[in-house]
Parts: sequence; C-alpha cells; structure tokens
Amino acid sequence: MNNNRQKLILGTVQFGQPYGVANPNGQVPKDDLQQILEKAHQLNITTLDTAIAYGESEKVLGQQDLQDFKVISKLFKIPDNCSDITDWVEQQVQGSLARLQVDSLEGLLLHRPAQLLGNGGQELYQAIQCLKARGVVKRIGLSMYGYEELHDIIDNIDADFDIIQAPMNLFDRRLDSSGLLKKLKNRGIEVHARSAFLQGLLLMSKENIPSYFAPWQDKFDSYHQWLSINNISALEACLGYLNQHPDIDKIVVGVDSLAQLNEIATAMDAQINAPPLDIQSVDEGLINPSRWQLWV
Repeated sequence: MNNNRQKLILGTVQFGQPYGVANPNGQVPKDDLQQILEKAHQLNITTLDTAIAYGESEKVLGQQDLQDFKVISKLFKIPDNCSDITDWVEQQVQGSLARLQVDSLEGLLLHRPAQLLGNGGQELYQAIQCLKARGVVKRIGLSMYGYEELHDIIDNIDADFDIIQAPMNLFDRRLDSSGLLKKLKNRGIEVHARSAFLQGLLLMSKENIPSYFAPWQDKFDSYHQWLSINNISALEACLGYLNQHPDIDKIVVGVDSLAQLNEIATAMDAQINAPPLDIQSVDEGLINPSRWQLWV
C-alpha cells in the first residue's frame, strides 16, 4: 500500500454544505459519499476531518459505516451568553458523537482557539483536557486561521496540544516562513496542513480564475509557467509541496466526487522540484478566502 496516501486526511465540509471557489457541484450527494468513503478505505486513508459547523457533515457521516475510520471534529465558538463552559463543551461533544454514531473522537479541535486567550479560556482548556482524560476524545488541538493568534497561544498559554491544523499551500507558506512550523514540531505537536489547494483556486486554469484575483496576475503567471516547465499538474504540485515537506504530518483534502479522490491518490506519488519563491504571498486579500470579494 502506498505510504504517501496514509498522509492524507479526508476533509468532509463538502459532505455537509456547498464549499469551494472551484466547486460547481455543491454538496456531495449521499450515494456519492458512500462510494467516496469506500474508496478512501481501499486507499488506506484512515482519518476523516469534520466539524459541528460543517452543515450536515456529522449527520450524513453518521449514516455511513465509520468503523474503519478515525474521526476528528471541531468545536465552534462558545456563545457569548454561556454560563457553564464545561457543560456546554460536554453537550457539544456528546452531540457530535450521537450524530456521528461513534463512541469516541480521534481528535477534538477548537475552531475558535483565540477564546483560550480570553475570559473562560482556562475553563475551556480544562474541559477539553478532561474529555481527553476520560477517553471521550483521544487527542486535542487547535484549528488555526491566523498566525499571530497561534504565536500568542503557543507562547502564552500553559497547555499541551496534540494537533495543530493550519492553512499551508504553495501561495501561503507563512506557517513555515514564520518559524512556527519548526516550533510546533520541536514541541512534538502533529501538524495537519489544510487549504492545500486554496479552496480550489490553485487548481483552476488561468482562464477560469475570477477577475477578483487580477491584482495578483503575476503570481498566477509564474505559477502556471512553473507547472508547464516542470510538466506537472497543479494537483501534483500542490500535493507534492506538502507531501515532501518533512515537518508536515498530514494533509487535509476535500473532494466532491469519487473521480477527484482517485486523482488525488494518484497525484500523491508525484515528486516535484522546489516551487518558485515569487509565488508565495502574505497578502490576506489573496491567501485568506474569508477576505475574497468574488461577487462584489
């Protein structure tokens, strides 16, 4: 069995809601979902990544046989009027277990980890740590968006985390360039890279890239020129960059069809040359999808 594919985690946001700038198909139909999970098992992809906030994702996964998979889920933001954080966390996790039809979670990540820095942060950490001690979840961690936020949490909170999930791709290399990736690895934390395709933007042909991205045309030109010179596909490039990085433990990939999953599995075998430095960016307008204004 190909060891490269063991590095993949199957993201499930598309199973619960329409997602991605390059996804024309919307939410994955339930019949397709079953085929995708069966194929993932055949490919030795053993972990699923979901979240309470991913629409119907937990519910539709729970309608499938998950005995061959480990499941990582995420807590969303604690409500402002929450009077008992410990009880709230317990209720949310028990709800996830019920929807997923599993006895425990492989991992529980905080979707809004900045709350650890505010009032109730210590109680929040103790609540998830208690779930780990009880075996309700096997590992705890953070799902990050901002790197300054991650710096603050790692440097200022006396806490032990098992997993950090953060965006990293050919255009967005801040996790590595900031020194954070090495710091996490030195602390024995498993790092899961997500947004490998930048919501599918890095897989689009130049002709189909939305006009919003015109200010960064030079980066796209350089990127596609590099792909052409090296005779590799965009999919091979995106996966190869992360797969060959020694400090990335897992790569979270979402699919909306069986064909996509097969393409990803095949592309994981590709070896690529070092990508050009000039395509990376720290411009949030480009690398942070929440800042995109595609329909303005």
